[in-house]
Amino acid sequence: MSFVVGILTFFLTVNCALLILLVLIQLPKKDAGAGMAFGAGTADALFGAGSGNALTKITKWAAGILLVLCWGLGHVEASAHKSDNGEAFVKSVAAGQSQTPITAPATHTVSPAPGTFTTTPVTPSNSPAAGSK
Repeated sequence: MSFVVGILTFFLTVNCALLILLVLIQLPKKDAGAGMAFGAGTADALFGAGSGNALTKITKWAAGILLVLCWGLGHVEASAHKSDNGEAFVKSVAAGQSQTPITAPATHTVSPAPGTFTTTPVTPSNSPAAGSK
Protein backbone atom coordinates (compact mmCIF):
# COMPACT_ATOMS: atom_id res chain seq x y z
CA MET A 1 0.00 0.00 0.00
CA SER A 2 2.82 2.43 0.77
CA PHE A 3 4.11 2.10 -2.81
CA VAL A 4 0.73 3.17 -4.20
CA VAL A 5 0.60 6.07 -1.74
CA GLY A 6 4.09 7.15 -2.80
CA ILE A 7 3.22 7.03 -6.51
CA LEU A 8 -0.04 8.94 -6.01
CA THR A 9 1.74 11.54 -3.88
CA PHE A 10 4.43 12.00 -6.54
CA PHE A 11 1.87 12.51 -9.32
CA LEU A 12 -0.13 14.84 -7.08
CA THR A 13 2.96 16.97 -6.44
CA VAL A 14 3.84 17.13 -10.15
CA ASN A 15 0.24 18.00 -11.02
CA CYS A 16 0.17 20.77 -8.40
CA ALA A 17 3.37 22.29 -9.81
CA LEU A 18 1.96 22.10 -13.35
CA LEU A 19 -1.30 23.68 -12.26
CA ILE A 20 0.54 26.54 -10.54
CA LEU A 21 2.58 27.21 -13.67
CA LEU A 22 -0.49 27.05 -15.91
CA VAL A 23 -2.32 29.59 -13.81
CA LEU A 24 0.69 31.91 -13.74
CA ILE A 25 1.25 31.97 -17.52
CA GLN A 26 -2.35 32.62 -18.45
CA LEU A 27 -3.17 36.12 -19.63
CA PRO A 28 -5.31 38.08 -17.21
CA LYS A 29 -8.25 40.08 -18.55
CA LYS A 30 -6.38 43.38 -18.15
CA ASP A 31 -3.03 42.12 -19.57
CA ALA A 32 -1.18 42.75 -16.32
CA GLY A 33 -0.14 40.75 -13.31
CA ALA A 34 1.88 37.63 -12.72
CA GLY A 35 1.21 36.28 -16.22
CA MET A 36 3.26 39.09 -17.74
CA ALA A 37 6.09 38.61 -15.25
CA PHE A 38 6.50 34.92 -16.09
CA GLY A 39 6.46 35.21 -19.87
CA ALA A 40 2.85 35.31 -20.95
CA GLY A 41 3.96 35.94 -24.54
CA THR A 42 5.46 32.44 -24.75
CA ALA A 43 1.99 30.94 -24.57
CA ASP A 44 1.08 32.75 -27.81
CA ALA A 45 4.22 31.45 -29.48
CA LEU A 46 3.62 27.86 -28.36
CA PHE A 47 -0.11 27.50 -28.89
CA GLY A 48 -0.86 30.13 -31.53
CA ALA A 49 -3.53 32.81 -31.52
CA GLY A 50 -6.01 30.69 -29.57
CA SER A 51 -3.61 30.14 -26.68
CA GLY A 52 -6.19 31.32 -24.15
CA ASN A 53 -8.45 28.45 -25.14
CA ALA A 54 -5.64 25.86 -25.10
CA LEU A 55 -4.32 27.00 -21.72
CA THR A 56 -7.83 27.09 -20.33
CA LYS A 57 -8.49 23.53 -21.47
CA ILE A 58 -5.18 22.26 -20.07
CA THR A 59 -5.88 24.04 -16.77
CA LYS A 60 -9.32 22.45 -16.56
CA TRP A 61 -7.85 19.01 -17.20
CA ALA A 62 -5.09 19.56 -14.64
CA ALA A 63 -7.66 20.69 -12.06
CA GLY A 64 -9.79 17.61 -12.76
CA ILE A 65 -6.78 15.34 -12.43
CA LEU A 66 -5.90 17.09 -9.17
CA LEU A 67 -9.33 16.32 -7.76
CA VAL A 68 -9.18 12.69 -8.89
CA LEU A 69 -5.69 12.23 -7.41
CA CYS A 70 -6.76 13.78 -4.10
CA TRP A 71 -9.82 11.56 -3.95
CA GLY A 72 -7.79 8.47 -4.86
CA LEU A 73 -5.09 9.20 -2.29
CA GLY A 74 -7.70 9.81 0.39
CA HIS A 75 -9.48 6.56 -0.51
CA VAL A 76 -6.26 4.53 -0.40
CA GLU A 77 -5.24 6.03 2.95
CA ALA A 78 -8.71 5.49 4.42
CA SER A 79 -8.83 1.86 3.32
CA ALA A 80 -5.35 1.25 4.76
CA HIS A 81 -6.38 2.63 8.15
CA LYS A 82 -9.90 1.20 8.07
CA SER A 83 -8.69 -2.40 8.23
CA ASP A 84 -6.68 -1.69 11.40
CA ASN A 85 -9.50 0.04 13.31
CA GLY A 86 -7.24 0.38 16.35
CA GLU A 87 -7.68 -3.24 17.38
CA ALA A 88 -3.96 -3.98 17.11
CA PHE A 89 -3.20 -1.06 19.42
CA VAL A 90 -5.74 -2.22 22.00
CA LYS A 91 -4.33 -5.75 21.89
CA SER A 92 -0.75 -4.53 22.29
CA VAL A 93 -1.73 -2.37 25.27
CA ALA A 94 -3.60 -5.26 26.87
CA ALA A 95 -0.66 -7.59 26.28
CA GLY A 96 1.76 -5.05 27.72
CA GLN A 97 -0.33 -4.60 30.86
CA SER A 98 -0.67 -8.31 31.51
CA GLN A 99 3.07 -8.90 31.22
CA THR A 100 4.23 -6.18 33.59
CA PRO A 101 2.03 -5.78 36.64
CA ILE A 102 1.98 -2.40 38.27
CA THR A 103 3.44 -2.46 41.76
CA ALA A 104 3.24 0.17 44.43
CA PRO A 105 6.47 2.02 45.13
CA ALA A 106 8.37 0.91 48.21
CA THR A 107 7.67 3.03 51.27
CA HIS A 108 10.38 3.96 53.70
CA THR A 109 9.54 4.53 57.32
CA VAL A 110 11.60 6.99 59.26
CA SER A 111 11.47 6.96 63.01
CA PRO A 112 11.23 10.39 64.58
CA ALA A 113 14.24 11.76 66.30
CA PRO A 114 14.17 11.57 70.12
CA GLY A 115 12.58 14.60 71.71
CA THR A 116 10.51 15.65 68.69
CA PHE A 117 6.82 16.31 68.77
CA THR A 118 4.63 14.04 66.61
CA THR A 119 0.93 14.33 65.91
CA THR A 120 -1.66 11.71 65.21
CA PRO A 121 -4.05 12.30 62.36
CA VAL A 122 -7.61 12.95 63.48
CA THR A 123 -10.19 10.59 62.07
CA PRO A 124 -13.95 10.72 62.64
CA SER A 125 -13.80 7.71 64.96
CA ASN A 126 -11.37 9.25 67.45
CA SER A 127 -12.27 12.94 67.10
CA PRO A 128 -13.82 14.64 70.15
CA ALA A 129 -16.65 16.08 68.06
CA ALA A 130 -17.81 12.62 66.98
CA GLY A 131 -18.31 11.46 70.56
CA SER A 132 -20.18 14.56 71.65
CA LYS A 133 -23.12 14.03 69.33
